[in-house]
Amino acid sequence: MVKPVATISVVPNLPEPLARLRELAYNLHFAWDHETVTLFRRLNRDLWESTGHNPVLMLGKISQEQLNEAVEDPSFMAHLKRVTDSFDAYVAARETWYQRTYGTVQKPVIAYFSMEFGLTECFQNYSGGLGVLSGDHLKSASDLGLPLVGVGLLYQEGYFHQYLNADGYQQETYPINDYANLPITLQRDDKGNPIKVSVPLPGRDLHALVWKVQVGRIPLYLLDSNIDANPSPEDRNLTDRLYGGDRRTRIRQEMLMGIGGIRALDALGLRPTVCHMNEGHSAFMALERIRQLMDDYDRTFVEAKEIAAAGNVFTTHTPVPAGLERFGFDLIDEHFTDYYKSLGLTRDQFLDLGREHMGDYDLFSMAVLALRLSSGANAVARLHGAVSRKMWHWVYPGVPQNEVPIGSVTNGIHVQTWISYEMGTLLDRYLHPGWRDNSSDPDVWRDIDNVPDSELWRTHERRRERMVAFARRRLKAQLQHRGAVQSEIASADEVLNPDALTIGFARRFAT
Repeated sequence: MVKPVATISVVPNLPEPLARLRELAYNLHFAWDHETVTLFRRLNRDLWESTGHNPVLMLGKISQEQLNEAVEDPSFMAHLKRVTDSFDAYVAARETWYQRTYGTVQKPVIAYFSMEFGLTECFQNYSGGLGVLSGDHLKSASDLGLPLVGVGLLYQEGYFHQYLNADGYQQETYPINDYANLPITLQRDDKGNPIKVSVPLPGRDLHALVWKVQVGRIPLYLLDSNIDANPSPEDRNLTDRLYGGDRRTRIRQEMLMGIGGIRALDALGLRPTVCHMNEGHSAFMALERIRQLMDDYDRTFVEAKEIAAAGNVFTTHTPVPAGLERFGFDLIDEHFTDYYKSLGLTRDQFLDLGREHMGDYDLFSMAVLALRLSSGANAVARLHGAVSRKMWHWVYPGVPQNEVPIGSVTNGIHVQTWISYEMGTLLDRYLHPGWRDNSSDPDVWRDIDNVPDSELWRTHERRRERMVAFARRRLKAQLQHRGAVQSEIASADEVLNPDALTIGFARRFAT
């Protein structure tokens, strides 16, 4: 393998009047702001589509002539000013829900840990529902003005793309994420050096760089182990794929996210008051918070555990035991012998923090660890709360099942991400403007009955027609890729009926 002599990053030479396009491209606010999307599409519609709606890649590919033409187009420049004025007002707002309710804080006080974040299609750092929820969580936090940061891992290949081969069987591809052409930035210290953190592995340290994704007002920090500081290919490949590899890979990924995530926040000058574990993957971060308190304030493990637990929150998503993350004690011994000694614990004391009986044997459960080291836990629906209290009743001996301290917060969505431009425009005409920023307020929906049925139905029909047109284009491209005969490709233009009720599903039906 030939090593490169140098690495060169080529950036677009944006004319000064268009300089703020770069700022818009590097803030994922565009993922839910239709006007910003319209602006980039207006710059070059074909390029916007071919780059997968990635404004950073688009600005790197667009011709200098088109940029110069945009500067000379008064209509485009007026559109750019409207978008940047709206963006500035959003970012600098001083009347957010959090500020009205709790006042202003100087630094983020909440850290939200998740294995995946589904923020926009051009940034493949997610696989499904958990990631989409995490992404919507950050977007909603941005709208509400929460002093929050996100923490996770940056995957070189992300999650696989699915396609069907000529025989109809599902195949997978793993597209490589090109960081230079994604809306992410490497974090550097005051001297301009990349910020780097380390996590202890058997016989060595695992090193990782810290990248930032700006989501409206919220920064998301992601750790990347694919760097030269890790001489072992095994360590460099640790952040290759989401949910990839064997159990050893998984425990090391979760050590990097949990322990490394807390250390990354420290390196950035952030010491959050509350840490939120979205599922048990990041539960090792609770141990690192305890270790920090023991070192900084000369506390015992028991004292530091109580202090740290007061600021830890855990959300459980999995309603069946088979879907939970557990590790054999051999992996715990391999990776945590020195670590639990630094906490002043014996092997059995450490294992008891996550011990779960599995009939004839025991395993170390990340969910149990998260429950034992948190002051609050919640399921993701009312019924799921009841299921979770039954599942984890054994963790709280002597407590009646209905009093097991696991509540429920029903999963929501970030409305502006999932509502179409046409439907949003319709609601703007008839509803209080607060439906965009504070959709949970019942008062903003009082006028919903004033929306004429005929207008609502026409908007719905237009959206359905666009869905059918999209499905036809994608099917046609898929058939061409598979080498289908021309008659089959031509028939793609007639699939689905825009006037018929159509029910679809994505990915898979779970058991």
